Amino acid sequence: MASYQLELQSPPSDERSFELWLQHAAGRIIFEDVRDYAKGKMDPNLSSEAKAAAEKAINDAVYGLMMVIDGVAGSLRNGQQAVEISAVVSLLNRSSGEVAAQLDLREGDGMCMGYHGWIEGDFGEDPIVVDDRNAGSACDA
Repeated sequence: MASYQLELQSPPSDERSFELWLQHAAGRIIFEDVRDYAKGKMDPNLSSEAKAAAEKAINDAVYGLMMVIDGVAGSLRNGQQAVEISAVVSLLNRSSGEVAAQLDLREGDGMCMGYHGWIEGDFGEDPIVVDDRNAGSACDA
C-alpha cells in the first residue's frame, strides 16, 4: 500500500520521542513506497529461490539507499568540491503547508540503524499511522 493511502497518527509531544517518530515515519515511507513497491512488482510465478533472491536484492538496494541518506556512501569529490545528497523529513501543517518541524536524516540516529527494525516491521514505540500494528509491510503478507 502506498504511504499516501495511510492515515498519519499524531506525533508524540516529548522532544526525543518526536525526533525518533519523524525518523521512523521516514523509514515507513521508504518501506511502503520503495521496498514494498518493488516487492509488489515481482512476478508471482517466480520460484521460491528466485523470489528469495529478488527480495534479497530489493532489501540490499534499500539498505544502500539508507547508507546514502546517512552519508556513509554517496558522494562525488575532487580536490575542491563535493556533491552529496541530503534527505530531510518534514512534518507539515496540511491546511497552511507550513513546516511544523524538520530533521535532516543525516543528523538523526541513522537510517541504517532503523532499517534493521523496519525490515521486521518495527517502526518504533509511537505509531506512525492509524491502526498501525507494526505487523510488517503490506507486501510481507
